[in-house]
Amino acid sequence: MRAGLSILIPTYNYSVHNLVEELQKQALVTNQPYEIVVLDDASELEIERNKIIDDWQNCSYEKLTTNVGRTAARSKLMEKAQYDWLLFLDADVLPKGENFLKNYLNELSACDVVFGGIAYAEKRPANNLILRWKYGRAREAKTVSERNKAPHFIISQNLLIKKDVFRKANIVNESHYGLDNLFSNQLLRLGATVKHIDNPVVHLGLEPNEKFLSKALKAVETTVIFEKKGLMDEGLRPSQKAYNRLKKWGMLSLFQFLMKNIKGKMERNFKSAEPNLFWFDLYRLHHYINLKRKHA
Repeated sequence: MRAGLSILIPTYNYSVHNLVEELQKQALVTNQPYEIVVLDDASELEIERNKIIDDWQNCSYEKLTTNVGRTAARSKLMEKAQYDWLLFLDADVLPKGENFLKNYLNELSACDVVFGGIAYAEKRPANNLILRWKYGRAREAKTVSERNKAPHFIISQNLLIKKDVFRKANIVNESHYGLDNLFSNQLLRLGATVKHIDNPVVHLGLEPNEKFLSKALKAVETTVIFEKKGLMDEGLRPSQKAYNRLKKWGMLSLFQFLMKNIKGKMERNFKSAEPNLFWFDLYRLHHYINLKRKHA
């Protein structure tokens, strides 16, 4: 393997100037070979600060002429990478610690995949962003010990991975929400070795409540689509497990009937200042059951 680190950042309508500036600052003091490659997925906005990146040492910036989606953009970034270790970062994150890159460089060759984790700001955001923030803090910002209970489940906002493993696991270039579940399932099927460390990025890009709810439902649809294609196992994620239990107990119809009576109340709650995450889980399960019946 070629020693060094390729830091790969897809972006769309978002400034990555501050992120790349921080990464370059950390990379320079490691004295290790590195590159930072930014691929703009045909943004509608002209962000001049992103273009400056192309003039920086060991950095490059390219803008596609056609939008291909986040997953396909990552495949293009992989092909551009000159090193065999890839660090994928989303555009809307910032390293939480000043030794972020050093911590990852210490893990090279330890295994196939290293996941540093996700964090969220402590300060409560505006009410129209609260659902995404609350969900992220409760369901994504997990400790190393919590993540090790399901080690192959990763969030690709902050992911160190061998190039050949990424190529094998990244089997779909179509644009879908919720593809981290598929990617994680492929890591499990491949028998990839995954190490979890305490090296988070802070997720800054919070979607409005209605948009996040819509994306969450589309992620459920993605799961059903790839289950049907045989590319995803059917008992790994919480909604899948809950569906299997209800089906075993003969309670799917009863659950759907009860949900029909409170669905509107749930939707109003998700737009409120205090969204209920248990209800959010039930709401997604309801959608999953509907889709499973539709695709049966």
